[in-house]
Amino acid sequence: MTFDHSTLTILAEALERLDEGFADLPLFEPELDHEALRAVLLEVAERMRDNAPYQHPLYAGQMLKPGHPVARLAYALAQYINPNNHALDGGRASSRMEKESVAQIAAMFGWEAHLGHLTGGGTVANLEALWVAGKLHPGKKIVASSQAHYTHSRISEVLGLRFEAIPVDSRARLDVGALEAALQAGDVGMVVVTMGTTATASVDPLPEVLELQRKYGFRVHADAAYGGYYTLADNLDAEARAAFDCLDQVDSLVVDPHKHGLQPYGCGCIIFRDPAVGALYKHDSPYTYFTSAELHLGEISLECSRAGASAVALWATQRMFPLESGGEFAAQLGKCRRAAQTLYAKLDANPRFMTAFAPELDIVVFAPQGASASAISQRSRSIFHSAAAENLHLALVNLPKSLLGEWWTDIEWDQPSVTCLRSCLIKPEHLDWIERIWSALVRATDAVGATAT
Repeated sequence: MTFDHSTLTILAEALERLDEGFADLPLFEPELDHEALRAVLLEVAERMRDNAPYQHPLYAGQMLKPGHPVARLAYALAQYINPNNHALDGGRASSRMEKESVAQIAAMFGWEAHLGHLTGGGTVANLEALWVAGKLHPGKKIVASSQAHYTHSRISEVLGLRFEAIPVDSRARLDVGALEAALQAGDVGMVVVTMGTTATASVDPLPEVLELQRKYGFRVHADAAYGGYYTLADNLDAEARAAFDCLDQVDSLVVDPHKHGLQPYGCGCIIFRDPAVGALYKHDSPYTYFTSAELHLGEISLECSRAGASAVALWATQRMFPLESGGEFAAQLGKCRRAAQTLYAKLDANPRFMTAFAPELDIVVFAPQGASASAISQRSRSIFHSAAAENLHLALVNLPKSLLGEWWTDIEWDQPSVTCLRSCLIKPEHLDWIERIWSALVRATDAVGATAT
């Protein structure tokens, strides 16, 4: 059996408890055609079989991690009410659970005073950070590394802000020298520091960026959508650890609970260190915010309707797995990193494969041996499909010569970039499955005729 069925009885028990809270209401039972409902739901199940097995440890491709059962069940339970966390009228309990959950995330980064809320995902969360920067530094531009998520340049365009991509170093991290050269013009309003890039999970050198902030005066935003929770891990290398230890000094940060935070999609989070930025959100509404003196989350958010169920699921998860160093949740992150280190060591020692820099978090980038960039790219794509036939699901990533040329000096660069294989070991179970992942990868590689041992 692939999916857990046993927890459905817990959901039924929780639903009965929820129902008891509304026992003083007159009886109301919606009319349901159970046969029609059953037929449609079974059809949905049939359609949903057309998916890669994202929930399984042999899926090691994109940043897809199944929600924990406590999150799925809490989300499903909340859906019987379907709260809306825009205003307290639509979600009293879930709004308070959101505030508590966001405060716990802020405390994980060392913030007591803060302003923050959940969003539909990291894109909207980052949009709010860039919007605030544009308000506070009008006419100035946003800069981020060339390996930062593409949405930063697109969001800048949407907001009418100028954007500049800064080159990266040989480990796909923001190049500090190139950044300072860009800062000397005096027209940078915010620097985006990525704490775990999408392609390689590289961690930008935040301590050096903060030094430049003191010299040039700009906002620092940490896009920690992917890597943010790794601040709890106890097995980072020294440079990554130093970067995470400085997160309490940034002006704003984003983390995505629907990545390492065990949540269903979509659940992002934006937090500002200075609560005073809430004044920028001020707006008039003749009907929404006048039922209580308590803060309505819609007063500090660009989004209006938002799923209260996301907050309920996050609250339940953090209740079960507190965000604390040395705890069970932190240990799970450590296992993900050890899985990546183990896989990288196997790849680096095997003549079938080429590696570059070691993983800082839990994403490993590698390629099969080849004489040229085009040959490597073709073979990577072949192995990608061959691995899927072995039920091992990887991802592909295109990386430029400017990044990999220092590592792969003996190949012919007959094209400007090379397609590599990418493994995202986002599940703690990946550590226990590394030998099976490795065996499947070797079989898939040999099947397409790559260099044998």
